[in-house]
Amino acid sequence: MRVIEITAPGGPEVLQPAERPVPEPGPGQVRIGVAWAGVNRPDALQRAGSYNPPPGASDLPGLEAAGVISALGSGVAGWAVGDRVCALLPGGGYAEQVVTPAAHCLPVPAGMGLREAACLPETFFTVWSNVFQRGGLGAGERFLVHGGSSGIGTTAIQLAHVMGARVFATAGTAEKCAACEALGAERAINYRDEDFVDVLREEGGADLILDMVGGDYLPRNVRALADDGRLVQIAFLQGPKVELNFAQVMMRRLTITGSTLRPQSDLAKARIAEALRERVWPLLDSGRVAPVMDRAFDLEDAAQAHARMESSAHIGKIVLQVAGG
Repeated sequence: MRVIEITAPGGPEVLQPAERPVPEPGPGQVRIGVAWAGVNRPDALQRAGSYNPPPGASDLPGLEAAGVISALGSGVAGWAVGDRVCALLPGGGYAEQVVTPAAHCLPVPAGMGLREAACLPETFFTVWSNVFQRGGLGAGERFLVHGGSSGIGTTAIQLAHVMGARVFATAGTAEKCAACEALGAERAINYRDEDFVDVLREEGGADLILDMVGGDYLPRNVRALADDGRLVQIAFLQGPKVELNFAQVMMRRLTITGSTLRPQSDLAKARIAEALRERVWPLLDSGRVAPVMDRAFDLEDAAQAHARMESSAHIGKIVLQVAGG
């Protein structure tokens, strides 16, 4: 089968086409004939050599895909060969075939193509588990998401808005800010022109902040929180180390937490999938929430896809076409 390998740690150019044997599903797994694969920041981190796959996972990049089930491992129930699915993957999505636990698959939402469905798993698993399960966002609360025009950001804005929260977002251009507001953000803050701390403090502070920037955003996030507010950290684009005055955390009863998705157990991911199927998939089926698409590239052009993602010029999700559909 055709795949994209990471030939050495480095920039996008180290992504090269190759051929590999077709993988066989193990107990509790399915094999998916990949039509489209999503491109995500963790793929670039893995390519650069700073985000190794968990034990037993494929060394190929790719954490989400959509396609048709082509084989079932022993003990799999509820799925059949020929079913159209999208799935969270432990790795291996940049390939014509991939295996993943059956419990990490979800049906393609009603009326949605495989191209759009490939954009759902990584971002929706991440947002649901961090914003709603870990962060406990409730209706009427003030929610700030950084990187509002990213795949994570566009998903978080839509879900928070439809769940009744007041949504604020940061982005770096007027076009990106307009996209955030069109998705349901009450206020999009161009971080080149305004200080999100000032904006949120004028509103009474954020009850919940979802951040993937890190670095000097950490102490600023603390200042932007309301009393009893929560900060959920999911990445560190500007680095994980910073000096922080924890007296504010104690005096204002703040909560700082975070998670990464890939290292979590298969059972933990299966539970997130169950919650998504119950609470979020009806919103996708009805069209109240939908993935925001940026650009598609052929599988062989994965390096170009990574270059676009790392340029931060995109709005929404970038995908690779493997077989179409």
